[in-house]
Amino acid sequence: MVVVAALYKFVTLSEPSDTEGQSLVRWQDSLYTVCQSHGIRGTLLLAREGINGTVSGSRAGIDGLLGWLRSHTEFAGLEHKESLAEKNPFFRLKIKLKQEIVTLGVPGVDPNQQVGTYVEPQDWNALIAQDDVLVVDTRNDYEYAIGTFERALDPNTRSFREFPEWVKQNLDPAKHKRVAMFCTGGIRCEKASSYMLAQGFESVFHLKGGILNYIEKVPAEQSLWRGDCFVFDNRVAVNHALAPGDYAFCPSCRGPVSAADRQSDKFEADFCCPRCHDRLTPEQKVRFNERRKQLQLARQRGQQHLGAPEGEH
Repeated sequence: MVVVAALYKFVTLSEPSDTEGQSLVRWQDSLYTVCQSHGIRGTLLLAREGINGTVSGSRAGIDGLLGWLRSHTEFAGLEHKESLAEKNPFFRLKIKLKQEIVTLGVPGVDPNQQVGTYVEPQDWNALIAQDDVLVVDTRNDYEYAIGTFERALDPNTRSFREFPEWVKQNLDPAKHKRVAMFCTGGIRCEKASSYMLAQGFESVFHLKGGILNYIEKVPAEQSLWRGDCFVFDNRVAVNHALAPGDYAFCPSCRGPVSAADRQSDKFEADFCCPRCHDRLTPEQKVRFNERRKQLQLARQRGQQHLGAPEGEH
């Protein structure tokens, strides 16, 4: 079995005076070397604000990477969640330098300075069952569509960048006194709760470790989670047993494609799904059609095409 580890940590990795970002480059080089030596695949994002990503490998390989990370003061409190897969869900290793490890697009939002109240999985049900608590899913619309918590609001966002505007248009600090938020692994809620506190919201709660932590620790018979959880690798989604569900990746919009989607007239294998069919530009259609040809050619040769979709946080 392959171990899949989702991990993140908000921590300052370089000083503002480091205009060339050399410390980030050093972290990138060191991480790449360590991951290569342990046979790790997946994607890790590095920014001044920390690290985020999902990787896979053998038990020994993942332990080696986590041990190396936590041996450094910066990553001593690193959060990580694990699940198992029969096949490696990643094709390659990517370590990228970014402006943010999860992109909200609002300057000055810093979870290292302020963050909402963490709620353990075993306490989550009682919190979101309270009538005066507004439950908000901070993930994107395609993630909400395949699974969410009871009573959760869908902001109908296509990216996390749209979340601040949705808050401004739909939530009121004077009216919504208690807000409980959740996301896949906890990282988006770190930023979302920090942002909302800065906007004057009084009590902001978020699920510690996210949905993955909840479905691991809360028995299915007691669970208020409904559906599958979208994940950022080629398993696409996992069920309450953390096993892959019946979804595929759309190679164009990178969203989940269900069995029902595959019966739609707007589904084209290796090309698009009902969600993005009518949104593709002429340029995208040309590019994605060429990729479809390459995917099909690689499949005929019994090869893995490296352009096949891989998700990332």
